[in-house]
Amino acid sequence: QLQLVESGGGLVQAGGSLRLSCAASGSILSIRAMNWYRQAPGKQRELVATITFDGSTNYADPVKGRFTISRDNAKNTVYLQMNSLEPGDTAVYYCNAQTGFGFYKHDYWGQGTQVTVSS
Repeated sequence: QLQLVESGGGLVQAGGSLRLSCAASGSILSIRAMNWYRQAPGKQRELVATITFDGSTNYADPVKGRFTISRDNAKNTVYLQMNSLEPGDTAVYYCNAQTGFGFYKHDYWGQGTQVTVSS
């Protein structure tokens, strides 16, 4: 079992910054990749950033150059540093963990944290 708890959301003006945190507990050694997703009201959930077990990162085009995903293994925590925020970034942000491979692959989700960017 794996539990994910998110924090760091809030209200900021366009051009501002926020850092989201995702603290993991439980079967930590089973994690192969961690991701940040976001979902705005009435829209589908979209992948924002990924970090794999070897430290490789990937970003969605709309956030490339503005967001940075990182991890602190000692604290079992993944971060999403968000700079130059835009109103289009407004959404609920979810932490996701992928465990195992193939038949043993499984996804875990955090509760979500609201990010609101005003103009």
